[in-house]
Amino acid sequence: MMPRRNDERDRERLEREATRATRADRVEAALARSRARRDSRPFQQPTNGSPRLPPQRRRRTRFLVPLLVIVVLVGVAAAWFLTSLYQPGKGTGTGRAPVVIPRGSTLGLIADRLDAAGIIAHPFFFKLRVRMAGHANDLKPGRYVLQKEMAYGDVIDKLTVGVPRTVINVTIPEGRARREIAPLVKQAGVKGSYMRASARSRHLNPRRYGAPRRASLEGFLFPSTYELKRGATVRALVRKQLDAFKQNFAKVGMSYARKKNLTSYDVVTIASMVEREASLDRERPLIAAVIYNRLKQGIPLGIDATIRYVTHNWTRPLRVSQLDVKSGYNTRTHQGLPPGPIGNPGLASLKAAAHPARAKYLFYVVKPCANGAHAFSSSDAQFQRDVAKYNSARAKKRGKSPAQC
Repeated sequence: MMPRRNDERDRERLEREATRATRADRVEAALARSRARRDSRPFQQPTNGSPRLPPQRRRRTRFLVPLLVIVVLVGVAAAWFLTSLYQPGKGTGTGRAPVVIPRGSTLGLIADRLDAAGIIAHPFFFKLRVRMAGHANDLKPGRYVLQKEMAYGDVIDKLTVGVPRTVINVTIPEGRARREIAPLVKQAGVKGSYMRASARSRHLNPRRYGAPRRASLEGFLFPSTYELKRGATVRALVRKQLDAFKQNFAKVGMSYARKKNLTSYDVVTIASMVEREASLDRERPLIAAVIYNRLKQGIPLGIDATIRYVTHNWTRPLRVSQLDVKSGYNTRTHQGLPPGPIGNPGLASLKAAAHPARAKYLFYVVKPCANGAHAFSSSDAQFQRDVAKYNSARAKKRGKSPAQC
């Protein structure tokens, strides 16, 4: 009986082993089928949102993205450079911009002068355009009246042609009185008497601005550079000046001045004094504020430029007799504004005179070694200290103005 049981055990063991082998074969077959299906399935993006590219494509993408960025940056830089150089759509410029090109000027000097006058924006690109056009040695000297922010090509065209011989340019500096302008006009070759032509004109009536009867055109002869045909008369120049005054005065807001009971003529008069007193643009509203404050408090203005106007002494030191001159223009001895303007102010002074700074200053004196700046003060004590500094610096310069050191 024992041998038989052993045979049965062996048979059962063999059957179990065969069953396990069959199961293993089935599992292996299932795995093989799964691998086959996975290999034959097309690539799908994972559901987590970040694509898994094959290694070769990932390496290619890492190379292409920086290259694309570089190409875009180079394209933007090239577009900016070409736009700056050729200025597509650039207009003809605005306003009037006088500039003098001296004889023998280098291209660099010409570009710097044009840039300082506001005619061009970038000297580098202008010089490059000139060289590319082959006109580096063709730009002609002369007194030009161009426009601000002109296109480089238009500027090159103007300078290569030069100033027409049939045209003359007359430059009237800001603040000059009629008596000072007259010799400049004569020197420029304009025919006629400027003093007579600038006394009155049918193109502007000072009384409409609040001026007294028989007032001259002093204050209304707008300073600028004017282009005239050779042989033109002073009347043509005066008309241009009066037209320019009307255009510029229209830009001046008068609401504040009217609240202070000041007329347009008063504003022009204040502006003419501001023009003579201010060397720096930022100080124009401050000087106008001193004038307003003194008028309000009934303090004489004490502006020596008004005495220089009535004595026709603009350059020499004022004598004691001139300081005591009996005239409404002596603002040391007379309160209020002088009878009229003492010169012809520019737009910046007109705007400052119409709307001064909100400051309580009553005094100012030249600040030593400050390139024309003034020391402003609200008290007489501080003013006297500033005057002492001025006198000390002037004594060291042997009576010369200490404004520049």
